[in-house]
Amino acid sequence: MKVLQVVPEMSAGGVERTTIEIAQALTDAGYEAHIASAGGRLEDELAAAGGILHRMAVDRKNPLTVWRNGAKLGRLIDDLGIDIVHARSRAPALSCERAVKNRAVKYVTTYHGIYNAKSKLKGWYNAGMTRSDAIIANSEFTRDHIVKTHGTDAARITVIPRGVDMARFDLKAVSKAQTSEQRKMWDVPGLSPCVLLPGRLTAWKGQEVAIRALPAFDDAVLVLLGDAQGREDYVAKLWELARELGVESRLRIPGHSADMASAYAASDVVLSCSTDPEAFGRVAAEAQAMGKWIIASDHGGARETVIDGVSGARVPPGDAEALSAALNAGPNAAFSQAKSRAHIAEKFSDSAMKASVLQLYDTLLRKAPQ
Repeated sequence: MKVLQVVPEMSAGGVERTTIEIAQALTDAGYEAHIASAGGRLEDELAAAGGILHRMAVDRKNPLTVWRNGAKLGRLIDDLGIDIVHARSRAPALSCERAVKNRAVKYVTTYHGIYNAKSKLKGWYNAGMTRSDAIIANSEFTRDHIVKTHGTDAARITVIPRGVDMARFDLKAVSKAQTSEQRKMWDVPGLSPCVLLPGRLTAWKGQEVAIRALPAFDDAVLVLLGDAQGREDYVAKLWELARELGVESRLRIPGHSADMASAYAASDVVLSCSTDPEAFGRVAAEAQAMGKWIIASDHGGARETVIDGVSGARVPPGDAEALSAALNAGPNAAFSQAKSRAHIAEKFSDSAMKASVLQLYDTLLRKAPQ
């Protein structure tokens, strides 16, 4: 089996991580894992997983470039003898749609996010993620969104939740020295609670909500861990808000981290306070795998991953007062690190995700004309 995954970039993010994980699964199974992408900081990890990168500007949304990419992908499919093309984003999906036309390949799309549409053109653009032989939704919430928004037959959609690497995200795999060093790097005083909000620095991820909740959580240090991706004006806005609220000295914005396991280990509580629904919510799942108490916005994928009052707390989206109350309340008496980790291992592990995707690939190929 030869699979070509098409993803805009190989930088930090859940889509990129999943691409690497499937490349690893394909390689381990003795198959060929090809990736068409503009590349990025995760290229070395992709290569270590056995992924073969074919550099292409599939991160561009210019219509002419998207059209040309379709022809380039078509030639790549022919040259490599690709069996399955798997698009993981909207602009690449349009290129893939052109590339697979009139070719004896199977076409898969993964609907990774909840895409908004304010015009018919944008709706058509988003619907490109449904014009495939098989659609993967990363949560039941995402599946329901696809059905409601595009009128897609639910039978065409396979729900495969994003998987957590249970070996990597294991509190036992992080030493006390690593945890101590991480807190030192963030300049977190010894006894101060460390509140971690991972995620790229963009408004809908809820960083402003977290800052507004901080004044009522005495002595805590808030770490907004993620890449600004050029949004320096937004970062400046966050610092200005912290100054206005008198919590500037308790705010940390260290940028991107390549060692998320140590980051989770160094925290006392993890936040996922997005103001828009997360399609899945990788942070909530990873935090629970690490045995950490998670406070998440009560919408989207978090309703599937976070057991309210047991593995974490769910609060109304955008409600800083409710978030403050949850921070001060701390873990529920029913909270158990072991049970929280077991919950993720049972339903949201990377091994289950890999097996499900490879099974879908195999099913598609067995349906192919001989």
